[in-house]
Amino acid sequence: MDEFWIQPTVERFLGIFPWYGPLLAEKGLDRHSIKSVNELPLLTSELLERYYYGADQPFGELDGVTSYRTSGTSSLRRKTIYYSNKDEEQYIGIKTDIFRRILIGSGVATALSDMGTGHAASTALDIFGRIGMTAESIDFKQPIEQHLAKLRELRPHILYTMPSLLDRLLSATMDDPTSYGIRQVILVGEIASPAWIKSVAHRLGIVERDITDTYGSIEIGTIAFYSHEYGRYLFAEGIEAEGVGVESLFVDTEPLKMGESVLVLTSLVRDLFPALRYVTYDVVRDLRPILVDGQWRQSFEAIVRRIGPELKHGEKISVYDIEDVVYRHLNDARVRIHVHANKLSVHVDSKDKNPELYKRIERELSERIPEIGIMIQGGMLEAMQVIPSDVRFDDTVLKHKKIFYGGVE
Repeated sequence: MDEFWIQPTVERFLGIFPWYGPLLAEKGLDRHSIKSVNELPLLTSELLERYYYGADQPFGELDGVTSYRTSGTSSLRRKTIYYSNKDEEQYIGIKTDIFRRILIGSGVATALSDMGTGHAASTALDIFGRIGMTAESIDFKQPIEQHLAKLRELRPHILYTMPSLLDRLLSATMDDPTSYGIRQVILVGEIASPAWIKSVAHRLGIVERDITDTYGSIEIGTIAFYSHEYGRYLFAEGIEAEGVGVESLFVDTEPLKMGESVLVLTSLVRDLFPALRYVTYDVVRDLRPILVDGQWRQSFEAIVRRIGPELKHGEKISVYDIEDVVYRHLNDARVRIHVHANKLSVHVDSKDKNPELYKRIERELSERIPEIGIMIQGGMLEAMQVIPSDVRFDDTVLKHKKIFYGGVE
């Protein structure tokens, strides 16, 4: 299959991204003799910082180009991701088809988008409108009381939101959550575990099949959605997915568990982002094709964790952002970030245990990504706790792994 699309895709990338040709030459590749996507270099975070995130891109000067900003890089500059008009239309079209598939036969007619900021938030109303639904959104800057008031007022059939935001809505409400009349929930953002989904469904008075997780990124767009019919995530149209071992990315690191791989994506529809063997740094389980409606489609069982420098806390924040704030106050610190039940905590190994200092770091962390700070201030996100560690951290572990999932290790 590769030979039919790989050459046109490479040529298209060379036309949009002038640096891709020298990159191929640097890797000893002849652009005309490439027959398989596996011959191409993995597009790692380091390469993206060198050629895309950290460079002055000409795209911002073009008409009809939208830019989105996300977490910081190792140079501490916030990333800027570009979308052309064609990118936007492709994104909206693909996501509309997925939402239509999720909601078919459900009889739902109204929706509330409570999505924070960014691409998913800015396009939600258009997408719901295209499938004939009445939809409203609420500004992420509003305090949590206004979000709950909106739920009481609208009683939407569908709530489109992120796991971290839904957690806060459910914990802050004084009402019976079933009184909001929510029939279905569509999620995007943080990892949504089966156990968490079961708990949320019970509180909302719906069944687990009525909560659908979708998976995407600002770089690629919509990537996949969970199919209750097949019990797996199915990839969106235009996505070619492959899995690589962690040893392809990091030297001298602990291998992944059996059946796990790092997800690498190529988008056949993305325009102003070099989505050719893009490394997501998401670890997925059981990546394999299955038969769907008579055709083989790539799928995976679950997203296990992230191994890269970014994580999601309402909006993306990177290890670089967090370390920069901590190191400004503690020169001798070592940092480990823990994500458990949609809560983020920063554990610090340092001789200095001054509680006031750690509170100051917490405040500065909440301001590092302004959108996150606004949601914390409004009660829509929990503050990131900074906790002095009682044990010394293992340098060999910290070398490659600074984000831990599922509680303290």
